[in-house]
Amino acid sequence: MIRQLVILAGGKGTRLKAATGGLPKPLVPIGDIPILEHQVRQASRTNFTEVVFLTSYRSQLIADHFRDGSQFGVNFKYHVDETPLGTAGALLAVLDQLDDDFLLLYGDAMHDVDLRSFANFHEQQPGAAASLFVHPNDHPHDSDLVELDPQGRILAFHGYPHPPDTCYRNIVNAGLYALRKSFFESFCSETVPCDFAKDLFPKLLATNHILFGYSSREYIKDMGTVERLEKVNADFRSGKVARMNRNRAMPAVFLDRDGTVLAYRSFLSKTEEVHLRDGSAQAICTIHEAGYLAVLVTNQAVIARGECTYAELERIHGKMEHMLATEGNTYLDAIYYCPHHPDSGYPGEIPDLKVWCNCRKPATGMISHATTDLNIDLRASFLIGDSIRDWNTAENAQIPGLLLRGGEASDSLLDTFPVKSVFQNLLTAVRSLPVYA
Repeated sequence: MIRQLVILAGGKGTRLKAATGGLPKPLVPIGDIPILEHQVRQASRTNFTEVVFLTSYRSQLIADHFRDGSQFGVNFKYHVDETPLGTAGALLAVLDQLDDDFLLLYGDAMHDVDLRSFANFHEQQPGAAASLFVHPNDHPHDSDLVELDPQGRILAFHGYPHPPDTCYRNIVNAGLYALRKSFFESFCSETVPCDFAKDLFPKLLATNHILFGYSSREYIKDMGTVERLEKVNADFRSGKVARMNRNRAMPAVFLDRDGTVLAYRSFLSKTEEVHLRDGSAQAICTIHEAGYLAVLVTNQAVIARGECTYAELERIHGKMEHMLATEGNTYLDAIYYCPHHPDSGYPGEIPDLKVWCNCRKPATGMISHATTDLNIDLRASFLIGDSIRDWNTAENAQIPGLLLRGGEASDSLLDTFPVKSVFQNLLTAVRSLPVYA
């Protein structure tokens, strides 16, 4: 069992100097205690027994604050880098002193993550060099992104800045890793400063090593600017940080895609056809502010019909996520789609996908998977869509359904439904929901 946590705690916090008076970035307070202490307390709660601090700038302040760790029930070790070596270089300098498997965390990231679940995930991937904690955020355009296959294996890294006119999926490298020491020993002879996301991880991929992404809706956010520090402090005071821990069930708003989040287009199959419905970005912001997860569940028969490839669907979802972030500083917590279609007779169709399944709405397979993956409180959840299929899905899942005008269902048909269940757009529907935050 992984018991060791390594924390990169050498940051100066130059962009925070006006707000912190020159404290090392890991000692900047969130609430009343340093961010580094939040991290240590989380490690202690999840049964880690040793924390290794990799320090540099004003390292004695960190040592004076934490001492030997006995007050936290954790053993502390300190290593001081006189010359900055980068995120990966700092680790390689002490690799011989570390356990065979360990977790590594950036010292400027506020989080409330079930570290034990993440460690267990990594231990179940015996051939993996590393597992990376990944999640969506509200600024993917200036974040380091990763590309995953359907099994969660990392296919590529897309470092910031991104090329113009690219819309990668909002899957962000959050700066929390589970690492297997033996795969990194060959890099120890490299003495130049190097970075995990830009140097080491791409080198591992290029040499056919296996890396996995651990997708989670839990809270983890860096506070490297004054604006982000203020946001993290606000999230901590409101209880959002703790509320997002995967051990706490959360309600969700399940969202249809076409006609709900996106402007309606039958069998949308190209990125140029992607347009947000008016108010969608603001509505998803409101979903999060009210204490819900925002989870997309969409039938994508265009895959089975041979009209859209999996790769193109990823680009479609990447563009949608990019538009949500740029227009509303918001994100979807997860996307689930069904590629099946039971009816045959389409040119280019994929026979293996022409099946009846339990995920195609109005079946509830996507909702069931999301409920398990994200620990959703289904009893307090809702589904919002624009078709009778969505309404029936909500009934089958035994949750309230809301319908939108301007999508697949005609106004005359929607007029036969209860007036309190039909809305002009997603924003008005979301504003009718009870608040859980």
